[in-house]
Amino acid sequence: MGQSRLPADRRQTHVSTQTELTGVAGWAVDLMERLGGPGAGLVIALENLPPLPSEVILPLAGFTASQGTFTVGGAIFWTTAGSVVGALAIYTLGAVFGRDRFRAVWARLPLVNLEDLDRTEAWFGRHGTKAVFFGRMVPIFRSLISVPAGIERMPLPVFLALTTAGSLLWNTLFVVAGFQLGENWHVVEDYAGVFQKVVLAVVAVAVAWFVVSRVRSQQARRPS
Repeated sequence: MGQSRLPADRRQTHVSTQTELTGVAGWAVDLMERLGGPGAGLVIALENLPPLPSEVILPLAGFTASQGTFTVGGAIFWTTAGSVVGALAIYTLGAVFGRDRFRAVWARLPLVNLEDLDRTEAWFGRHGTKAVFFGRMVPIFRSLISVPAGIERMPLPVFLALTTAGSLLWNTLFVVAGFQLGENWHVVEDYAGVFQKVVLAVVAVAVAWFVVSRVRSQQARRPS
């Protein structure tokens, strides 16, 4: 929708807020204002390439929806579609290049850390499908978890289903929060770190439970 279709009070808020936003935030809002929902999806697809943090972009999508540019449902749909498209692109690169060639390319990119890729590969090696789902809710891992999934040729339907489910949960939380907060969308970023730690804690508990249950099961099978 164009700006002229917004109510007068929202047009005034939109203009004053957009002039205050700079850098990545200002660019993201401008793109979403120009392209609507698909613009939000494009920004999130690019989030797979650092440094576009989803915990900043997603609340901005919710904020833009609150200004009447598109609906909150449209924001969730397009950002989730963008997440899946971006993840699929990284998955494809992992599958095409293979581990060694991808690592060589990744090491040459600016603003990235090879150790993050190492940790992501190790996590995927331990947890497989769980890593793809929960990884969509952890910064850095969100993008990189698609690499080992592609290298190991995880079945594409499984990868897409897990990526969509994890992205939908994460995106909905931040888009709705940004929509509800309106001009105070940036408050969401303050709580993003806490939420990330909660997610990691839940993952750790789930893994611990799995290990304990597996050990107990093996002990029960041993002859007395």
